[in-house]
Amino acid sequence: MEETLEARLKEELVSTEEIFQGKIIKVQVDTVQLPDGKVAKREVVRHPGAVVILPLTDQGEVVMVRQYRHATGEILLELPAGKRDAGEEPLTCARRELEEETGFRAAKWRVLFSFYTSPGFCDELLYLVLAKGLQKGEAHPDDGEFIDAVTMPLDQVRQMALAGEFKDAKTVLGVLACSALDEKC
Repeated sequence: MEETLEARLKEELVSTEEIFQGKIIKVQVDTVQLPDGKVAKREVVRHPGAVVILPLTDQGEVVMVRQYRHATGEILLELPAGKRDAGEEPLTCARRELEEETGFRAAKWRVLFSFYTSPGFCDELLYLVLAKGLQKGEAHPDDGEFIDAVTMPLDQVRQMALAGEFKDAKTVLGVLACSALDEKC
């Protein structure tokens, strides 16, 4: 009898040891049994998930944010994004985050797809959300969040993504996904 894909690849959880519980993430070490019967350790970062928003103006511009990212030590140009609250629907989170970070509200919303940011060690699941029919309002970032919102032509943002000018993976994926969907997303 032929072995199933799951039997050949799936690891079974034996035990979990919590190492750290932070405000946003939890770090644990899982002991797993491998398909060949051996035992291994897996370091895992648990994250509540997030959204990344691709906001497109009626003029064909993308609303982006500049933000200092302590972990990288750099100011990055990114698509707006934010952490989901427990049980929060992706579109609810996207609406909140877009307005908080940029001041924009959108009339049309569409979840394009979801993806894991780094599945080798983290369970963070991001939803890429398209926002159109934008209206400018007042931004109100969270405490301790310092952000500059900028608008750039979609063609320029695509060129920057293809030239490797963005260091943020969710931004590159969002921009290239928009390009693959069609000219107007």
